Amino acid sequence: MNGLPVIETDRLRLRPLQMEDSPHVFAIFSNEQVLHHYGMEPHQILEETEQMLTHMLDQIETGAIIRFAIEHRESKALIGTIGFHNRAPSHRRAEVGYELRPEYWRSGYATEALYAALQFAKTREIERVGAIVYVENVASQRMLEKNGFIQEGRLHNYMRQRGQAHDVYVYSYMTTELTHPSI
Repeated sequence: MNGLPVIETDRLRLRPLQMEDSPHVFAIFSNEQVLHHYGMEPHQILEETEQMLTHMLDQIETGAIIRFAIEHRESKALIGTIGFHNRAPSHRRAEVGYELRPEYWRSGYATEALYAALQFAKTREIERVGAIVYVENVASQRMLEKNGFIQEGRLHNYMRQRGQAHDVYVYSYMTTELTHPSI
């Protein structure tokens, strides 16, 4: 599975993650705003991010996950990551996950990155893409729906963060029905 390609869109470049990205990924995963609806606590030190990134890179190497760095094409800034986890190749399904630095929110970048990632998923024979979204995370729900995801149901007390249980919505998308969203 190693050797993920570089995928270019109008404004973004999705490229393989690398250890050298640690400081930029730390800036994202230590940000309370980014992780407010993420299901994990913010990283406190760079070493936490380095451990997470090492684990991700190992899983990318084995094909267990797919994860890209999202770069802004013009500035070359790493603005987030996107990819697929909970892969079940024999069932042709995976879940999508993504996060962006807050200064890039509400500008269509998540929609643009998600569309490119869904196109790539289709090449890896992922037919069903799921997404788990906190009930309170209306912005992410809207972005998924804009990209053709369908809300399938609600899971009660599905995730815990800061000692509190949270309900989530389950979304699905079929890559066989890939359509381009309006940004």
